[in-house]
Amino acid sequence: MTDVTVLALSSNQTAWLFTLIAGFVVLLVVIALLEGLRRSVKKLERSLWATWVSGKSVVRHTGTVYLLKNTHDSSDELVEELGHHG
Repeated sequence: MTDVTVLALSSNQTAWLFTLIAGFVVLLVVIALLEGLRRSVKKLERSLWATWVSGKSVVRHTGTVYLLKNTHDSSDELVEELGHHG
């Protein structure tokens, strides 16, 4: 005779099994969402850093623009003075 053992789960064990499976699926979804968030944050960080570097460059190259008014005023005075001598 062949002895066949049937493994039957009680309703309580079945509920636990479904709970564990559902928990595992939720865990996988949470991991996927967190990974997507991590990638988005890294991309944003790179973009912000590039903006920061570009902004510093703009400030460095335009930091003395206020002196152009002095240059303009001086050139006007020079043109006026040259007009008196010409």
